[in-house]
Amino acid sequence: MVTKECITKLKQRGNGDIASLLNTQRDVGSINYILENLGQLPDNFNPDFLYSLLNHNHPQVRLNAVKNIGKLNGKSDVNSLYALYLHETDTGVRREIVSSIGRQRQHKNKSLLYSFLEDSDPKIICQAIRGLLVFENDKEVETHLKPLVNHENEMVRTVIYKEYFAKEKKTNNVLPHAETYDFLKNVVVNADVLEVLKYVPDESIHLTFTSPPYYNARDYSIYPSYQAYLDFLDKVFQETHRITKEGRFLIVNTSPIIIPRVSRSHSSKRYGIPFDLHPYLVKNGWEFIDDIVWLKPEASVKNRIGGFMQHRKPLGYKPNSITEYLMVYRKSTEKLLDWNIRSYNNKTVEESKVMDGYETSNVWKIDPCFDKVHSAIFPVELCKRVIQYYSYKGDLIFDPFGGSGTVGRTAKALERLFFLTEQEPKYFEYMQSKQKMQSVFREHHPTTFLTLEQFKNTTR
Repeated sequence: MVTKECITKLKQRGNGDIASLLNTQRDVGSINYILENLGQLPDNFNPDFLYSLLNHNHPQVRLNAVKNIGKLNGKSDVNSLYALYLHETDTGVRREIVSSIGRQRQHKNKSLLYSFLEDSDPKIICQAIRGLLVFENDKEVETHLKPLVNHENEMVRTVIYKEYFAKEKKTNNVLPHAETYDFLKNVVVNADVLEVLKYVPDESIHLTFTSPPYYNARDYSIYPSYQAYLDFLDKVFQETHRITKEGRFLIVNTSPIIIPRVSRSHSSKRYGIPFDLHPYLVKNGWEFIDDIVWLKPEASVKNRIGGFMQHRKPLGYKPNSITEYLMVYRKSTEKLLDWNIRSYNNKTVEESKVMDGYETSNVWKIDPCFDKVHSAIFPVELCKRVIQYYSYKGDLIFDPFGGSGTVGRTAKALERLFFLTEQEPKYFEYMQSKQKMQSVFREHHPTTFLTLEQFKNTTR
């Protein structure tokens, strides 16, 4: 049996013993196992057998051979690799060829890397760009790369823009990235969210978690048309983007909704809210990150399958809707996540780490909550996961549709701050009544409930 230890021992000899070992193997799996465990290659390594494997009939063997040739510290025969590239049909092998040539970091290979920029595969182009960017301040390289800012592929455009055209963002915000304004801390405003946000400074909040009102599903969410509904949400999330700190997150909880039919001679109408809202968010600078599915018990949802259970006729199937979506977006930035994390001191980072028992998949099984005052409230467990996974202690959490205030109460319990807006007086009053019953609102930074005029006065 061939072991990693055996491969390492033979490799160190550098005299062709690995080639002899490969010649004794009769199955592709064993050949790939040896190639995948070669690791770093010593200077005296004889690579001749690797070039012979470039003609192997199995693409994974060719890929592993190319990958190992790329480890030869600038001594690779790039002409052999390029010859394979010209007739290779396997996408993975072609990409690895470009990667291996780029890793040589040889000026003489620049012409080959330029030719890869004409490939139809965007990943090959990006790999070639990566290989060329090692030649810093090279005017010839810049001449070839800068025009790609107008390339049809968005990934290519993004890489080139970041390298050559992105400028350091200038902001009038004097606050450190991890901090926010005192007048926003633990505040609930009873007003139209769009009116409130006029008085909120740029880059004030760290995380938004919200569930927008469903289109014409409740008395408080009546709109003249579905397009008017989407236009309203578009404006809200444009403003939310403005007040969100660079590179931070927006999580929108919503789901498709059914508008009942007018009569038996008409059909009901189903609106795909999360899917229709998505293009607006991306257009306005939100980068899509993840989709999380909130899975509820079937007994907790309205029964739609009853009719089909009786007649079983195709075309009439209507499954019970037991899921909602948490669509995760990040405010577009050229900076990586590490930049955001480094904005916090070590103590905050350590104390904010997520404990054992966190969810590992994008399907969250959580029971819904029901309330006599608000018919669509967040479960606390849902809020806890979002706030813990996407914010640090001391961060400001925003909910533009505050409802019963679950986001605020949960944020406070997790040692975060919150800023909520809620237009409906009865929900605003409900949150005030909750304050009297729950001590969580009365600790450091007590909750302040304000009208729009009162809020405006605090911002001056």
